[in-house]
Amino acid sequence: MKPELVWALGLFGGVVVTAALINRFAPAERARLRRLVILFVVYVVALGASLGLAEIGAVTWSNRFGLVAELLQAFTVVNIAATLGLSVIVPALGLAMPMIASDLLVGLGYIVTTLGVVSGHGLDPSSVLATSAVVSAVLAISLQSTLGNVLGGVALQLDGSIHEGDWIQFDNGRQGRVRSIRWRHTVVETRDWSTIIVPNAQLLATNITILGKRNGEAAPQRMWMYFNVDFRFAPTKVTQIVTDALTGAPIDGLADKPAPDCVCMDFAKEPGQSFITYGVRYWLPDMMRTDSTASLVRARVYAALRRADIPLALPANAMFVQLEDEQRTSRKAKQRENERMVALRTVHLFRNLTEAELETLSEGMNHVIYANGEKITRQGAVAHWLYIMTSGTAEIRMKVDPDGPNGPLPEKTKVVASLKAPDFFGEMGLMTGESRTADVVAIGDVECFRLGKETFERVLLKRPEIATELSEKLATRRVELLAVRDGLDESQQKARQASERERILLGIKEFFGL
Repeated sequence: MKPELVWALGLFGGVVVTAALINRFAPAERARLRRLVILFVVYVVALGASLGLAEIGAVTWSNRFGLVAELLQAFTVVNIAATLGLSVIVPALGLAMPMIASDLLVGLGYIVTTLGVVSGHGLDPSSVLATSAVVSAVLAISLQSTLGNVLGGVALQLDGSIHEGDWIQFDNGRQGRVRSIRWRHTVVETRDWSTIIVPNAQLLATNITILGKRNGEAAPQRMWMYFNVDFRFAPTKVTQIVTDALTGAPIDGLADKPAPDCVCMDFAKEPGQSFITYGVRYWLPDMMRTDSTASLVRARVYAALRRADIPLALPANAMFVQLEDEQRTSRKAKQRENERMVALRTVHLFRNLTEAELETLSEGMNHVIYANGEKITRQGAVAHWLYIMTSGTAEIRMKVDPDGPNGPLPEKTKVVASLKAPDFFGEMGLMTGESRTADVVAIGDVECFRLGKETFERVLLKRPEIATELSEKLATRRVELLAVRDGLDESQQKARQASERERILLGIKEFFGL
């Protein structure tokens, strides 16, 4: 068999093995495999033309096609080696080769094999190099800007200052994620579904901020959100309230570490202004979610300030014209009282209270709101509040310590009930002072009226027999919750009902000193 055919069969086997390895270990590199197959097919065509022309006696053209076939044969060998090395072996070793660097290696292989082939046919490689140098000089003069971009792309890939997937910010403030670094330009995708094509030379000539990276390692990006509060509220109080709200329950999209917090930024400096500027610092692991996460942070801050009766600052020159008279004031007060009374009547614990007693409770209630994901109450916390939901939905979640075959498993949270307005919770903390037995988490925005111990105490001390009625209802609700958590059957619930009633009644008497 002719040596040319042996080479062709050998290269065919190499292409088949390479294709199998690529499909098995690097299917994303099939584009490189397609180029290899096309190159091999062209080589086979050139070899066939050379052998065919030799058979019919066209020696000159046969030699010419033979030279082309040898060049293509050498290029195929280079491509097989590059495909296996760069697409299979290098990734298997845990290394990454920049695209431009791999292209340069392949190009260098082409140059070396070309010089080897032409020197084998009696051509002087030095003359080829001299001719190539002249052509290169002409091209360098005529294509300076293009070559500058190409060299910029090589520099970006080789020094590793910017990588695909990095978030960068330009001098004009625009931000985007690097999608690919190509020979002439870099592709940057922005959050608004746009693509920026930046020439590599320009990218090297300007200051670029790499977001979410420090010491070469990925890190969450720090973000800021600012708001103003009237100077009459102490900064320590404002920062503590907002920080507690931000850290009290996870916010979707925020990094756990560092934890978000609130700091006092500055006092108003313009004449006539009377507010303090605060800043919320939080960290984002995913820069694609800046706007949606910022919205959740603002909602959490707003809800926390509203609960604490701390309004956001208004401009010093804001003017409101509102005509107030005795009739209007009385009508608004009556409306607020009606809202509280309607909420109280939804609580079945208070159905046996008189109108006067309900009015007493109504006077001490205050309106609070919670944003999505906030913990309204915490398991294990002590707070003497009853919450009456007027809108929204909440979940009751309990932390459990499951036991596995090898001992206790990590703590888990179990959803034991769902509350939808109108409903209430926190009655045990109000009546007996017990610590909270579960977390209550807002699902969406939740509005509540909050009733404290001091207000309820005024009613209970005037009519102590209410305690007996309440203990029965509290025991029923308590056993229903325990049945879901512990899986109690009907007989177990009845047995637990009596003991819970006695325990709760004793707790009420001790808590209120009856």
